[in-house]
Amino acid sequence: MKIVTFGELLMRLTPPGNFRFAQADTYRVVYGGAEANTAISLSQMGHKLHYVTQLPDTMIGHTAIREVTKWGVNVDDVKFSGEKMGIYFLERGVSVRGGQIIYDRKNSSFSEIDENTFDWETILEGADWFHWTGITPALSEGTAKACLKAITVAHKMGIPISCDLNYRGMLWKYGADPKSVMPELISMSTVVLANEKDVANYLGIEPTEADYQEVEGFGKRCHEFVSKALVAEFPNIKTVVTTLRQTINATHNRWSGVVYHEGNFITGKVYDLNSIVERIGGGDSFMGAYLHGVLEYKDQQMALDFGLAASSLKLTVPGDYNIASEKEINHFMNSKSVGRINR
Repeated sequence: MKIVTFGELLMRLTPPGNFRFAQADTYRVVYGGAEANTAISLSQMGHKLHYVTQLPDTMIGHTAIREVTKWGVNVDDVKFSGEKMGIYFLERGVSVRGGQIIYDRKNSSFSEIDENTFDWETILEGADWFHWTGITPALSEGTAKACLKAITVAHKMGIPISCDLNYRGMLWKYGADPKSVMPELISMSTVVLANEKDVANYLGIEPTEADYQEVEGFGKRCHEFVSKALVAEFPNIKTVVTTLRQTINATHNRWSGVVYHEGNFITGKVYDLNSIVERIGGGDSFMGAYLHGVLEYKDQQMALDFGLAASSLKLTVPGDYNIASEKEINHFMNSKSVGRINR
């Protein structure tokens, strides 16, 4: 399967261990980004991934893209222009102390693209799937227009489109109201990963108290309202996925998910993750593995279970992306000896 993903590749700088920013005198460099993370996950499962972005034509830009190619992702359509690599700083949380992120993405190479930067008709030729996230249109007017162009071309070509809405309030700084940008982009998507915060900030669809229901182990949630509202508003959307997380503390979460497909709700296994190594990339790894399940297993329950298992494994791995193979994930799903050494 040829799958195309589109978004910004970032340099992540993280203090060692559980040091705070104020204590750090060294930082570990990791490269990643929501769409690249999803591409890398899918590549490990045997798909032909094409990742599209723009990076500065510098040693750092080329080093960053080598990290993506190392995991088997095609980057032939990547552009090199501009001077700055997008950066973010991560202070890891532990126990009762939550993590912190500081962005330095303004005027990055990727933020300077526009609707004419990429030849989407050529890039999407022969594609079986296109994936984007709500982070891309949040960066600049140009990235929003480029994202719309990509989605429009994919839609016209009959290519299924998935979106992880991924609302990031700290990124919408260029003057656009997300509610004036996102509905058109979402309207052409086929599969949407969303929660109540996403749809409220992007679409103005807000649940009332009556829309919340008690979900055992996760408190009051309103995924049923969100899912039905999205499908009713946007007829192209065939599937809505919601991940469920209960944050006990920064390194102990309960994790599950729900799929709404063809009028039915499908619930996934609940994972109790009490020693999380890395929160970053959990949703991206879920999305990649879920899409693999949809494309390969043709069964929503299997796709959801596979996505939850893959993302649970990812939360034990440092870095932005999941490098688990399909074989490893299936072994984890079927194993009665979780955590033991495989001999």
